[in-house]
Amino acid sequence: MQRLTSSALAAIPGAVQKPRYQRGEVKTGIVHIGPGAFHRAHQAVYIDSLLATDPRWGICGVSLRSPALKEKLGPQDNLYTLAVQDLTSGMRVIGAFTELLVAPTDMAAILARMASPETYLISLTVTEKGYCLKDGKLDWQHPDIAADLADISAPVSAIGLLVAALQRRRQAGLENLTVLSCDNLVDNGHKLKGAVLALAGRLDPALGDWIAAKVAFPCSMVDSITPASEADLEATVAQTLGVTDAWPIKREAFSQWVIEDHFSGPKPALDSVGVTFTQDVALYEQAKLRLLNGTHSTLAYLGSLLGLQTVLEAISQPVLSDFIDALVAKEIVPSLTAPDDMDLAAYAEAILARYRNPYIRHLLAQIAWDGSQKLPFRLLGTVRDNLKVGHSIDRLCVAVAAWLRFIEAKAQSGDALTDPLAAKLLACRGPDAFLALDEVFGDLGANPVFAAALKAAYQRLDGITLNSVRERLHDLID
Repeated sequence: MQRLTSSALAAIPGAVQKPRYQRGEVKTGIVHIGPGAFHRAHQAVYIDSLLATDPRWGICGVSLRSPALKEKLGPQDNLYTLAVQDLTSGMRVIGAFTELLVAPTDMAAILARMASPETYLISLTVTEKGYCLKDGKLDWQHPDIAADLADISAPVSAIGLLVAALQRRRQAGLENLTVLSCDNLVDNGHKLKGAVLALAGRLDPALGDWIAAKVAFPCSMVDSITPASEADLEATVAQTLGVTDAWPIKREAFSQWVIEDHFSGPKPALDSVGVTFTQDVALYEQAKLRLLNGTHSTLAYLGSLLGLQTVLEAISQPVLSDFIDALVAKEIVPSLTAPDDMDLAAYAEAILARYRNPYIRHLLAQIAWDGSQKLPFRLLGTVRDNLKVGHSIDRLCVAVAAWLRFIEAKAQSGDALTDPLAAKLLACRGPDAFLALDEVFGDLGANPVFAAALKAAYQRLDGITLNSVRERLHDLID
């Protein structure tokens, strides 16, 4: 069967949406660091729509480590297929990438592209750990940051890459640049700016001052459930398109992107293709982190303890569905202030409906990755806010305790734990040992109210099974 390429587009069935622009006329206005599945299913799709009316915004995708994406999509003229799998489904060929580069082999080309006068936007999806932060600030002990301090001409980290590129732009007198974080990181733009300024300032104080004055770092919030692609997706795409795609991706129909309206230089008219520009991303961000990501993590750890594999399996258990409903209504929603255009109750209801999408097989194991980096934002912030006003935290503590039990189960079985603090976590036994991890719990570790509630929840989950879960959680549901 023929491979997906530009020349093969004409033969693809009309029901499949194809790029509505001449790809040869597209310029590269965006460099995106970390073109993984989420970026390809989310931001790149918005850009693909925008290119139909404004060809300045093609994407150069930069992989910091792996050449896999370049190797698979390069022979396809950087085209790939998005399969939307939901009650309303369909397929779409995305052509937003003008080139794909890999840091270990293409560094000169990457820095040249980032310093090009046609590049107006650099964006990132490198996950929380890609920012090399500790307590919200640049971690000077991180090996990648130490390497970049020693030689910024061959940067290793995303932060170092940005500093190296901005150094070149300053030398060339190019100011019109916005750097946009698209990661699930609270206050992501400000944290990214702080990390970049810290590294730049230590290398060259004048460079740090220039970046602070000339480069915008807006905050953003992104949302769309994008599970890992499985082998059968390639076969389904080939059957529908009539050509093979080496790396298609899939996602649910729902997609949201909220960006702080703070740019330096030209701004893509993303609001014309469904993006929300706002002066206050924080309210949207907090609602999403607590309602979607918080309940996602809760289902991941409770569901895993009960031997379940997917979000759909977990939310289909009436007791877990009832527990999530109670958690949302009694402990999460009361902690939130809604943006003017958002009904929190309706937003929460829509999230739970998304979990019941039978076409998305979202693995709990995938959601459970990197819990030490995620829980402080998804659950512990809500705990702090509820403690301040005397609201209940019992259900939130069940979610956190499920994470502790999940880690202990990994330690007992010898299975690998995907987490940057894996060694420390696997050595912990019992709530007190976990609470001593300042990098996770911070001041909460010494809070007696939280400690008591967490220990009670931890005991509640001892030996929990599908047969016993209703009995163990009934007082937190009814």
